[in-house]
Amino acid sequence: MTLGRIALARIPATRCKIHSLFSAPHSSSSTNRTSPPLSRHMSMKSENLVSKLTSSGLLKTQGLIDGKWVDANDGDTIKVLNPATGEVVAIVPCMGQSETNNAISSAYDAFRSWSKLTASERSQRIRKWYDLLIAHKEELGQLITLEQGKPLKEAMGEVSYGASFIEFYAEEAKRVYGDIIPATLGDRRLFVLKQPVGVVGAITPWNFPLAMITRKVGPALACGCTVVLKPSELTPLTALAAAELALQAGIPPGVLNVVMGKAPDIGDALLASHEVRKITFTGSTAVGKKLMAGAAGTVKRLSLELGGNAPCIVFDDADLDVAVKGSLAAKFRNSGQTCVCANRIIVQEGIYDKFADSFSKAVQSMQVGDGFSEGVTQGPLINEAAVQKVESFVQDAIFKGAKVLLGGKRHSLGMNFYEPTIISNVTEAMLLSREEVFGPVAPLLRFKTEEEAILMANNTKAGLAAYIFTNNVQRSWRVTEALEYGLVGVNEGLISTEVAPFGGVKQSGLGREGSKYGMDEYLEMKYVCLGDMNRK
Repeated sequence: MTLGRIALARIPATRCKIHSLFSAPHSSSSTNRTSPPLSRHMSMKSENLVSKLTSSGLLKTQGLIDGKWVDANDGDTIKVLNPATGEVVAIVPCMGQSETNNAISSAYDAFRSWSKLTASERSQRIRKWYDLLIAHKEELGQLITLEQGKPLKEAMGEVSYGASFIEFYAEEAKRVYGDIIPATLGDRRLFVLKQPVGVVGAITPWNFPLAMITRKVGPALACGCTVVLKPSELTPLTALAAAELALQAGIPPGVLNVVMGKAPDIGDALLASHEVRKITFTGSTAVGKKLMAGAAGTVKRLSLELGGNAPCIVFDDADLDVAVKGSLAAKFRNSGQTCVCANRIIVQEGIYDKFADSFSKAVQSMQVGDGFSEGVTQGPLINEAAVQKVESFVQDAIFKGAKVLLGGKRHSLGMNFYEPTIISNVTEAMLLSREEVFGPVAPLLRFKTEEEAILMANNTKAGLAAYIFTNNVQRSWRVTEALEYGLVGVNEGLISTEVAPFGGVKQSGLGREGSKYGMDEYLEMKYVCLGDMNRK
């Protein structure tokens, strides 16, 4: 089973010799990754920043295989663009099947020695990696803003968040415990051992270029696994910088390999290999289903963190200020480009008008702009395709009777900027209710009763995150238990943390990341029955 023409990213984009969602491969050897406008040369300000990052040794522009920085075998390349300006930040290799197979072989060879290190030895090296990530927090934040677009303050927050997984799993490496089972016969002893699954193929998206990597690679390395990482071709620079710091931390060559480029070819190589024993993926549900089908050929283990359609339920008895603040955080973080964003804000009729008014005032005060500008809280969307998707969702809602309270169009800044938007009178028949908009658009839906709110919230195939705002303790328990979601925030809009399990139900995925439970995704259980060798 191959990935065909489905790209391993949430939003399709043109790229060098990569199959987009519905098209054949491009014939040119190197193309821009976005639709018009065409890429621009760097400004003096950007050149100075890139020069500074290059001098720091963290701006890497090659893939990493067996501890060596390498180009694509055929010399093919991808342009990495700044989504706020269209400037070309860097040019990196556009790799495919052969480079991925080399990376798999490297990881497989390294697994023999890495998995044999003591837990304490692995822990020390992973901890050193954490120390280096924190020491280079500023540079990593700048890289994230350059290639992904989020405001620098938010990017620095991602570095801290991403590094927290490395710190946590450096500690968890020493806590992989087995079991002794009471035997059914007196001359036997029964044990359960936990051992690393082996080589892991990790496929990560563009919206969190560091945190989605560390949340997967941290526990994998802590368990004794080795990794072939495929970051998004839209944001490879942060991944390469993190890999460089891993090498500096003493993580041996081959333990962490990085390939990027032709997404279907890389994915097919990972799926076909008998040496790759697990795939971990964050991205769209459509691609997750394709990976599930492809993994059947070699019966690989899977962890999938897929699309969401998060409801944010605001009850009449909610504290209005808390509800507005929490909904704002849940909706507009990363300009709405997160899998746990509040995709539907479902407000009880008694508080609906007050909430809409206060929420609109709060959103109106948010500053949109280049992530390096002072005071900016909303950056650009990742590319032109993302903007077009948002536009189509908004137009669908307007056509079906919704009312734009705020925004509703491209920002005057141009490029990939879109105005923070609030739309009222949204119904369940609209695209905004049924699918992830993945942009800065907050649809407001009205409900009467608690039972109606629960039905509306659960009326989706997704089941990743949900939010509730209420001052009624009994209601918070009732609704939390009734919601069909893997994560629930009660009177809180920011719920992700390294110490808690992250993952969804229904078509939002399989498995959990983060917390002690995240270790189980990279471990096999082995039952051992020890007989008495001296028995007659």
